[in-house]
Amino acid sequence: MAGELIHEHTLYAEPIFHIGNFIVTNALLTSALAFIVILGISLAVRRRIRLVPTGIQNAIESLIEVFLGIFDDVTGSRRKSLQLAPVVLSFFFFVLINNWMGILPGVGAFGQVVAHGEEHFFIPYLRGGTADINTTLALGTLGVVLSHIFGVIAIGWWKYLNKFVNIKAFLEIPGKIRKDPMIILVNPIKAFVSFLEIISELAKVASLSFRLFGNIFAGEVLLASISAILAWGAPIPFLFLEVLVGFIQALIFAMLVLTYVTINTTAEEH
Repeated sequence: MAGELIHEHTLYAEPIFHIGNFIVTNALLTSALAFIVILGISLAVRRRIRLVPTGIQNAIESLIEVFLGIFDDVTGSRRKSLQLAPVVLSFFFFVLINNWMGILPGVGAFGQVVAHGEEHFFIPYLRGGTADINTTLALGTLGVVLSHIFGVIAIGWWKYLNKFVNIKAFLEIPGKIRKDPMIILVNPIKAFVSFLEIISELAKVASLSFRLFGNIFAGEVLLASISAILAWGAPIPFLFLEVLVGFIQALIFAMLVLTYVTINTTAEEH
């Protein structure tokens, strides 16, 4: 119908404006806003830190202690948990705030109208950052890359390299073939298995990215659909459900990153 205003959830984030050749999308704006919120809260908390905790500081320290207890179950070491907590909690809070910002009332209410031929599309200025595959793909890639960086630092580049390209297996063959002729068959198999690790690392990125994106995007579509059917009252139970889903997905993402880092920072013999 000519002149009809179309407002629909798309799989991709919509462009809002350009800075040169760089496209700024509504999901990118939401992610930037989430970063500003985290930075503001962090600076405010830092200014109010006291040697003897009271009030909010007490609650925050208790919350961190709960997280450290959960991390200990994965790392098996409080020392390692303390080392990795800043990185893992950064992922958790960034994902959590992005998840929740996407379902805040009014987030998709303000935007601009773009004409394509006779059709007019409404593009909101803000959209849940994690409802965009580009954001979750970037987060998943960053998490996996960080796990490798920590792995190299923890066990050394040579040992770490041999987890994926088992050069050591081939170098052992000339020295051990007399004592163990089967090594000529066993070690190439070991090298091939190590090569499969590279594929599993790519699978980790896909797993982190698509799980988070699928759950958050589906939740926003569900809320939009329920609101279109009955705007008053009906979306409220689903809104609370999405708040819970957003928290769970942020926790799952952070715990998977912690698991990957823990595995990569553990030597094979251990």
